[in-house]
Amino acid sequence: MNTENARLSELGYEAQLSRSLSLTDVVIYGLIYMVPIAPISVFGTVYNLSVGAAGAVYLVTALVMTFSALSYREMALQFPVAGSVYSYVRMGTSTFFGFISGWAILLDYLLLPALLCVFASLAMASEVTAVPGWAWVILFVAATAFINIMGVSVTARMNKIFLCIQLTVLTVFVVWATALIIAGDAYLSLDVLIPSSNSSWALVASAVPVAALSFIGFDAISTLNEEAEGGGATVARATIRVMWCVGVLFVLQVCLAAVLIPTGTTFADGDETNNAFYDIVSHSMAPWFGHVVLLTNALIALFANAIASNATSSRLVFSMARDGQLPRFLARVSDHKVPRNAMLFIAVLSIGIGVLGVEQSGLLITLVTFGALTAYILLNVAVVNHFIVRGKSRRFFLHLASPVIGTAILLFAMWSANPHAKILGVCWLAVGVGVAAFFKVTGRSMEQSDL
Repeated sequence: MNTENARLSELGYEAQLSRSLSLTDVVIYGLIYMVPIAPISVFGTVYNLSVGAAGAVYLVTALVMTFSALSYREMALQFPVAGSVYSYVRMGTSTFFGFISGWAILLDYLLLPALLCVFASLAMASEVTAVPGWAWVILFVAATAFINIMGVSVTARMNKIFLCIQLTVLTVFVVWATALIIAGDAYLSLDVLIPSSNSSWALVASAVPVAALSFIGFDAISTLNEEAEGGGATVARATIRVMWCVGVLFVLQVCLAAVLIPTGTTFADGDETNNAFYDIVSHSMAPWFGHVVLLTNALIALFANAIASNATSSRLVFSMARDGQLPRFLARVSDHKVPRNAMLFIAVLSIGIGVLGVEQSGLLITLVTFGALTAYILLNVAVVNHFIVRGKSRRFFLHLASPVIGTAILLFAMWSANPHAKILGVCWLAVGVGVAAFFKVTGRSMEQSDL
């Protein structure tokens, strides 16, 4: 038994998944999940909410997520299991708070695969008008489920191809936008990084929950603890590398896109907001490149992210089912060493949510990030409790200052979020507390149990 599986056994789990991913594979997986061109899908929304200060939104969001990424790194080293924040909070605090954190981020993971397919379907419906959006949703969900069931190695190979295509298109955009600035066809302005008189830091904060959708991928990296060579150490290194890499890419592309827009522009609700980035590229650069960016985002970036999202969501469901917190049949593993039943469950749910949510992408975005941000707050609490309260750690920045500062900013961002999403999110958490209370009243243990 290798060291990683021995540590897994110490924590009370049996190694069931295939440990075949290198550090490079995990980094690529994280980049794919976070999507190097992720801001494209929500650029119009972020630009409108911040009144042009889109760069400031992504800078603030990167800072917020860096604090959470540090917490993930510390917990991945301590508890190298596949359940991500659910497992970390469970082991760092108590089974009750672990369940609540898992329930919170379950909102993220149950909705995200559908949301990604909605984004892709909206883009494709604008290109192929004869095919309705709901049909594209079904096609994307079915394709992502099939690829994931083939095994994590197949997914890893496809991820490398998808990543290269995205980075190539992004490089062309950056070079072209830079050439426009040098030629005087676009003008650099600090207004995209520092709110002007038309904007404010409060408006920037209101857009953070939307921008956070682009950054939540490092949680997905932590679900690969049981499939990475080197376990928690590999996942910890990959988390920080991916976080800094995408932070730079996001801020760069958002700032360049923003300076191509005339000052005072506001995108109308609907297609104009959804397709803002594509229209900017088509108008400022060339129509054909606008189509290239759209197709790359819909058929490559979002599709690849949907594959990774289905894989990640299924592993969280697998982990909770393995612990007896969800129906046991969802913890069954296929001959390809993947949680097949959990994957099929996520796929069916994604079709239902995606078909119904094609016209409600804005609400879905905020709901997804509400679940993630709630779980991140509980993760930071777990770091303080496990390392400072239990372990008497003297690494005060990593184990106290960083999680406390991160939590404060996350709470402010959640307070500034869409009111309807906050109401629905709180209702979801209330249901989770009710489920936990039901477990207690009926005498059902929330402790890990053998399958």
